[in-house]
Amino acid sequence: MKKTMAMLETKNVRKYFGRLPAVNNLSFAVEKGEIFGIAGPNGAGKTTLFNLISGTYSCSGEIIFQGEKINGLKPHRICQKGIARTFQIPLVFSSMTLYENIQTAVHFGSNATGDEKTIVSDILDFVGLKGKESLEAKNLNLFDKKITMLAAALATKPKLLLLDEPVGGLNPAEIAQNISLFKRINRDLGITLVVIEHLMKVLASISQRLMILHSGERICIGSPEEVAKDKKVVEIYLGAGYASSRET
Repeated sequence: MKKTMAMLETKNVRKYFGRLPAVNNLSFAVEKGEIFGIAGPNGAGKTTLFNLISGTYSCSGEIIFQGEKINGLKPHRICQKGIARTFQIPLVFSSMTLYENIQTAVHFGSNATGDEKTIVSDILDFVGLKGKESLEAKNLNLFDKKITMLAAALATKPKLLLLDEPVGGLNPAEIAQNISLFKRINRDLGITLVVIEHLMKVLASISQRLMILHSGERICIGSPEEVAKDKKVVEIYLGAGYASSRET
């Protein structure tokens, strides 16, 4: 059987802040079409990794997207090649309307052709923001700010979407809505997702594979079931309570 090329691959990636290894000799691959989860303790290097992939930070080693090395490229070039991201704390243009936030992403972040108004309208409909277009972003609640940021990322027409703690601060009903939306983005739009999240039950419910980081290093990668049983993961991150709850 012919081996398929990974959509995203890191090879021996390192990023130090002074003498502190934020990401240390990290190698892994994300396959096209999957939802790939990343978890680990605070300070494990998760967000730093996203900053490396998206071009915010430089690094040693190689970051390869669709067969092309991208580390060293500017963030806007990486975005135009098909990688978009969201942030733990929602980043929106506060003085703009919800509609204008998404329109800006279409205009500046995408190589897609087509009518701008149609693209924005389709995205608003897809993420469930229809009817809120004229609201100023500064007046949105946390959930709608997160969805607006996600909609703007989708407006760049990504092939790979990096989601950094997308359900942080949300209530159970909002979390359930987001989980459903992530699955639809992956299934209906064909976008590959890499998701950082502290809520392991959320990650386990959406991810085909999980990677656990600790002190910038990969300590385990596998299916949610395999990761939950890994002794080192239980010791460093999950705790015995989580492992036993998966068995009941």
